Amino acid sequence: MPAERDIDLLVVGEINPDIVIADRDPVPVFGEVERIVESIRMTVGSSSAIVACGAARLELRVAFVGVVGDDPFGRFMLDAMAGRGIDVSACRVDPARPTGATVILTSGRDRAGLTAMGTIGAFDVDTVPAALLERARHVHSGGYFMQEASRDRLPGFFAAARRRGLTMSFDTNWDPTERWDGGVIDLLRAADIFFPNEAEACRIARVDDPEDAARVLVATGSAGRTDGGPLVVVKRGANGALACGAGQSLVRTAAMPVDPVDTTGAGDSFNAGFLRAWLDGEGVEESLEFAAACGAISTGQIGGVDGQPTLGEARAAATSWRASRT
Repeated sequence: MPAERDIDLLVVGEINPDIVIADRDPVPVFGEVERIVESIRMTVGSSSAIVACGAARLELRVAFVGVVGDDPFGRFMLDAMAGRGIDVSACRVDPARPTGATVILTSGRDRAGLTAMGTIGAFDVDTVPAALLERARHVHSGGYFMQEASRDRLPGFFAAARRRGLTMSFDTNWDPTERWDGGVIDLLRAADIFFPNEAEACRIARVDDPEDAARVLVATGSAGRTDGGPLVVVKRGANGALACGAGQSLVRTAAMPVDPVDTTGAGDSFNAGFLRAWLDGEGVEESLEFAAACGAISTGQIGGVDGQPTLGEARAAATSWRASRT
């Protein structure tokens, strides 16, 4: 890459806090019943922002473009991300609508979420400064199905970024409509890496097995391309992860053993770890293992970002884990 590319990762997408309710049984009881839970806290939320924070923690140089409201939630998010070394100068404050937010109910091993959209779908891909694209090595987009303003233009944005010499990745996250289409295949055909979890991969590919889903998505995403097509990386939680590329054997990794406190954002921390290793030139197997270590470590604290490992911690954990299996 040219020397002037001083941003390793440009993340574009949704930006909102999570209000995390943690308890062994966090399910509310209606009928005006008040229950006492272990903890309630606000932390950095949204797939895109958690990836950005994880990547910055792993010493990548990160910039972010998104939209918040002119309110305490928005100011919290911008301050928290800037405090983690992320360049948020291109983020826009929209005074006309509130910052989106998600309430997460987590038992440690499972979770559910309630989201108020607010500004979550307001990101406009046309507002990404050309100067940032000239400086960046890689672009990542999260929350595809929630990108109401930009979803139909993201494939074109990815194609234009590719012409500038960047590589691209994306994560759809859950589709609230559960239709699992909305142009995601067009974005897959413009991307270098796709990061679904196994439920998302199977629904988008319309098959039941995650390995079959990865192969279907690779074949679909490679249609008409001359660059080999996308790498599809499927996150499987306690079952590890797998990756598949056009003309390549399927690669698998186990999950690094942990006793999770909260799995919120673990897949996003996985994405950050994979991108760190992949951008460093590591192979798919090594990148999967490093990503699995980052995702596992992140579950040690409540919320998506407070448990994210440093680069040294992630490397040490991945090395120790690898040695324990040989």
